[in-house]
Amino acid sequence: MKWNKIAPLVLVSFTVLMAGCGNDSAKSVQPTEGAKKLTDVKVVLDWTPNTNHTGLYVAKDQGFFEQEGLNVQIIAPGEGGADTMIASGAAEFGVSYQESITQGRIQGVPLVSIAAVIQHNTSGFASPVAKNIKTPKDFENKSYGGWGAPSESAMIESLMQSEKADATKVKMVNIGDADYFTAVKRDIDFAWIYYAWTGVDAELRGEPLNMIYLNKYSDKLDYYTPVLATNEKMISSKPEIVKAFVAAASKGYQFAISKPEDAANILIKAVPDLDPKLVVASQKWLSPRYQDDAARWGEQKKSVWENYATWMLDHKLLEKKLDVDAAFTNTFLPGSTK
Repeated sequence: MKWNKIAPLVLVSFTVLMAGCGNDSAKSVQPTEGAKKLTDVKVVLDWTPNTNHTGLYVAKDQGFFEQEGLNVQIIAPGEGGADTMIASGAAEFGVSYQESITQGRIQGVPLVSIAAVIQHNTSGFASPVAKNIKTPKDFENKSYGGWGAPSESAMIESLMQSEKADATKVKMVNIGDADYFTAVKRDIDFAWIYYAWTGVDAELRGEPLNMIYLNKYSDKLDYYTPVLATNEKMISSKPEIVKAFVAAASKGYQFAISKPEDAANILIKAVPDLDPKLVVASQKWLSPRYQDDAARWGEQKKSVWENYATWMLDHKLLEKKLDVDAAFTNTFLPGSTK
């Protein structure tokens, strides 16, 4: 699945009970004489490499992980997805979403968010300007292209209700992995995107969009997407490794904030198949949004987790209330006192 068509809301249905969630894959690399002993860990991406991940690639390239005593391997998700790998310990860390962690924890999956990659939600419903979709009311009698999750119709209905529009007048089309730019010319009128990638790509293509950001319609929809995550056993048994990982990742994202073009070039070097123009443009757009108005990169607010979990519960996407305090932590961010 290409990142310019990833579903911003990923609600993972876990079929395996992750009761023990071991992390035996974290092992020490035997150093050569005089070298610093490094701990070998894996970090799994959510999808294909993109500018959401730049801080991780920077931390590896600039030696920030090594400085923290880690030998980090960045890997692609398996068929079960990144969350399953993180929860089971197949990867000690990974890129996830507040949406899927919330859903997973209700199902008993021990995922924990340890840093917000982006401080505010940059996703929303995009359409070519020619479609004249400027507000959720304009969704009426239009075709939406998605991946068939209940959360999509709930989100569309929620936004349309705010304008007293009729959500039953939206035609839902499952387009799977189809490219956004192809789909809106052929099958659909609008889709759910991250502006940092697909929106910036549209700018470069000269194909302007109307963008309806979720967080403009409700504070409850200004959730953290994506986040860095680990599992409960990692936190309880190897907190020093978690702290080291977050410290290095923080340095990587701070580098990407202050030096977006240099950071983009590091990502391009690591993943040469990416479009260099898109990476640089996306990085320049996204870099100031990593930390935004937060006191530090990665900071998460309890109210943000409560608000979105309440929204999910209200829309029958959760079976019960979320234990918010167990779902995220700021403990491992640099500067934390706990």
